[in-house]
Amino acid sequence: FHVVALANAAVTAVRRRVVWEQEGRRGRKADPAWANRRRLLTGRQRLSEKAFQAMFDSVIASDTTDQVLTAWVAKEELRNLLALARTGAARSVIAARLHSFYAWCARADIDELTTLATTVETWWPAILAFIDTGITNARTEGLNRLVKQSKRSACGYRNPTNGHRRIRLICTRTHRAATPTSRTLPA
Repeated sequence: FHVVALANAAVTAVRRRVVWEQEGRRGRKADPAWANRRRLLTGRQRLSEKAFQAMFDSVIASDTTDQVLTAWVAKEELRNLLALARTGAARSVIAARLHSFYAWCARADIDELTTLATTVETWWPAILAFIDTGITNARTEGLNRLVKQSKRSACGYRNPTNGHRRIRLICTRTHRAATPTSRTLPA
């Protein structure tokens, strides 16, 4: 379950819908919202001031409804909430940021943001557990993907023992280690 990916999908859906309503067609290279689609999906802290200003100005000029930037702000509110993970933030701070996100989505009255807020509300216990502990199931999900990929590429195993060995080999390769290991390279 990827919360930021859902927020990015909501921003993309709003951008596509707004361009379709305004232009009557899909976005093109010359359309500011389409030209800035990657910047809209990038976190604010990763954008340079120049890139942010270019994105902001061009989207403001092209979107008369301000729905694209409203969706972008909602995504950033959610990212600010998730940034509290592994910081030991107090429950009051977490609740304040969650309320800020919900309030922004409610005031916006955009279907895509309502869906995003509903999804966050549905998954809130799991999201709160991540914010409190900083523990995710990403490693397990990655290993499950590797096992499924191995089974697909093998087209079935004749011998279950060999299948287990292959899965163990794939899941324990050193180049997929969770933390980098220090290796000395030959000169």
